[in-house]
Amino acid sequence: MLKIRHYLPGEEQILRSLFYATVTNINIRDYSTAQVQAWSSERFDRQQWCRRIKKMNPFVVISQNEIVAYANLQKNGYIDHFFCHYLHQKKGIGKTLMRFLLRTGNELGIKHFHAQVSITARPFFEYFGFSVVKEQHVRLNEQSLICYLMEKGVK
Repeated sequence: MLKIRHYLPGEEQILRSLFYATVTNINIRDYSTAQVQAWSSERFDRQQWCRRIKKMNPFVVISQNEIVAYANLQKNGYIDHFFCHYLHQKKGIGKTLMRFLLRTGNELGIKHFHAQVSITARPFFEYFGFSVVKEQHVRLNEQSLICYLMEKGVK
């Protein structure tokens, strides 16, 4: 059984580990080693990461007392940091989280959702009715990574 809640202070490093493991094990399929290293960088500012997560206040998915996914839904409909741990993919966890975000957004009156989406995540977002608005090239640690601005309107 999955449980979804807001993250709790002190879980920032768990989310960092989940992020790192997912990018280095899943996104490596669509990005070069240099791009993945730039994106996931083993060297990062822990305090900056903690501040970012606290400000973001993401939802986390718990399965068997373990955080297996997380994402943020902002008031303007922006979905940020949508990550499902690589060992827990293809189990419906990401779909459960996305349905939760969209339902929560609808309850808040959000009529337009958008996200910056990796090559890897694009088919997942398309499954939920998001469309590519434009391809973008993002610079991270001297690497250029392709991502997509994707949007979904609701009626």
